[in-house]
Formats: sequence, structure tokens, C-alpha cells
Amino acid sequence: MEKVAIYPGSFDPVTNGHFDIVERGLKIFDKIIVAIMYNPAKQSLFSIDERVEMLKTSMQDFNNHVEFASFNGLTVDYAAQRKAHAILRGLRAVSDFDYEFQMALMNRRLNREIQTLFLMTGLRWIFTSSSIIKEAAKFGGNIEDMVPPIVNEKIKEKYAGN
Repeated sequence: MEKVAIYPGSFDPVTNGHFDIVERGLKIFDKIIVAIMYNPAKQSLFSIDERVEMLKTSMQDFNNHVEFASFNGLTVDYAAQRKAHAILRGLRAVSDFDYEFQMALMNRRLNREIQTLFLMTGLRWIFTSSSIIKEAAKFGGNIEDMVPPIVNEKIKEKYAGN
């Protein structure tokens, strides 16, 4: 039986830290579904279609083992719908763990068949987040070593008027 994980997130934009989690997650799972969560409460820089395209382009070497999708609703329900065995989550710091631990417990209560697996982000990416990267880029900071090349290009286009 194929081992499938859902890697949910906003991915606005995808970072090298996200890439790192997928790359290492593929050593554990046969397939990872990178799933963009639709969150109307968040003001996104990129549309879901733009984010899917950037994910596909930046992770094209994994195309046989990684799928890209978007969803609305509970992650644990989406994981069950896609017949995933686990929800894959990246952790950078203790503050991430507190929130993620609570979510994992709630997901476990909602569906005991879906496991949550935490991977520590590589030390190289421990300080990066999509929001910090967007903030730096907005004010002209060099982010090229923190994001895939396609993302760097697209962020520059978005902030060209600043």
C-alpha cells in the first residue's frame, strides 16, 4: 500500500524551507500531496493558481511523487478524502510546536486513523517564513537564497512598483 501524506499550508509563497520538508518527507512517504489551504481570512500576495504553478515549477524534480492541490475545510477531512495516512508539518521553533501540537491533538480526536508527523526544518531555513520573506522583498531585500528561483522572480514582479 502506498504511503501518502498531506502537506498543508498557505505557501504564500513557497520557500526553500517548504522545499526542504517535501524533500525529506519523500524519504518517509511514497507520495506527498502539497495542499494549499484556502483561507479567506488571510490576505494573500499570490492567488491559489499562482501558488500551485510556483510549487509545480519549483518541485518539478519530484513530479512522480508529489501532487499539488488546493482545498477548503478541515485538513484531517481532506486527508481522509485523499486516502492519506498522515499530515506532514514542518517545525521551526518551540512557538510553532505549541500551535501544531494543539492542531495535531484536535485532528487525532476528529480522525484517529490519520497521523501527524512533524519534521524539523533544516537549520539553514529555521528563521524563514513566507511572511518574513514577503516583508523583506517588499522593501527591496535580497531573498534569492531563501526561495526557489521562480518565486524570487514572481515576488519581484509583484513588488516592482515599490
